[in-house]
Amino acid sequence: MNYLILNENTTLDEAIRLLDNNGNGFLPVVDSNQVLKGIITDGDLRRGILNKTLDLQSIINAKPIVEKQGTPHSAIRRKLKELRKRHMPVVSEDGRLIEVVFIENLSVEKHPHTVVIMSGGLGSRLGALTSNTPKPMLPVMGKPILEHIVENFKLQGFTNFVLCLNHKASVIQDYFKNGEQWGVSISYTLESKRLGTAGALSLLNPQTISASMIVVNGDILTNLDFSEALSFHANTNAEATMCVRPQAFEVPYACVEFDQEMVLTGLVEKPKIDHFVNAGIYILNSSVIKLVPKDEFYDMPTLFQDLLRERRRAVVYRFEDYWIDIGQPVDYAKANREITP
Repeated sequence: MNYLILNENTTLDEAIRLLDNNGNGFLPVVDSNQVLKGIITDGDLRRGILNKTLDLQSIINAKPIVEKQGTPHSAIRRKLKELRKRHMPVVSEDGRLIEVVFIENLSVEKHPHTVVIMSGGLGSRLGALTSNTPKPMLPVMGKPILEHIVENFKLQGFTNFVLCLNHKASVIQDYFKNGEQWGVSISYTLESKRLGTAGALSLLNPQTISASMIVVNGDILTNLDFSEALSFHANTNAEATMCVRPQAFEVPYACVEFDQEMVLTGLVEKPKIDHFVNAGIYILNSSVIKLVPKDEFYDMPTLFQDLLRERRRAVVYRFEDYWIDIGQPVDYAKANREITP
């Protein structure tokens, strides 16, 4: 990896060249004694251009998060996932840069489970953004949403994917092909009409799926630990698990409290109400697919209602990790601010 050695003659052009040569979106900045003085990422450079502050000192992140030499890689992996970052500088006690650890280079347990990504939505709530581009292919920090999803699963040890397509399917197929470029295997189902968030499960080839599979909507970005979710699913002997996340909603008015005799007892100004929302992430046993009608529009909430009606075991997995559903332009803008390239 190239380092930028900082002195009075160092230029921004040199930093850009080295950042480009590294090809991983990360450039350590050190002094002549190899002491870490900061880092530069693609995101730092992009923000500098947007803010029209292109002097080198304003671009450098002079207070990066680091780990000390000797920290186990397992602890570094947990920290990177918590921070939603790909890279971690490791320094000695006196601050010298020892190495840069990239999350994709840390060993992970390989999972045989199939990951099914529902990628056929119209994205109509995003308006003109999806007039020529399927929603899962909208770029976030320079790469499609769907690519972020695939790469996140790959980092967690998942390599077998099925993409369920409908709207502008060829755009996605032409981009991902068989997944070889990402070191994964990708196959496809093609809907002749819109089948909802669960209907495409009826198109799956039983020979290509695992005993239990992860199903995720193609417009969701998260750092959820899927290994932990799978363990929970197995340990609870569930046939289906719905991942849920706490969400607080603020009532934009003062709420009035009164008793049965209509006597005012209090006012609560703009209270927050906590709920658990469906995160659009599920773990399903392959046996559940038999409940999905063929060639009919069928949503995932309906599948869970049918499971309950048949008294089959369905559970919820609560998580509080980062999660965003890119359903509206404000969500799309938020993702582009928050996601690390």
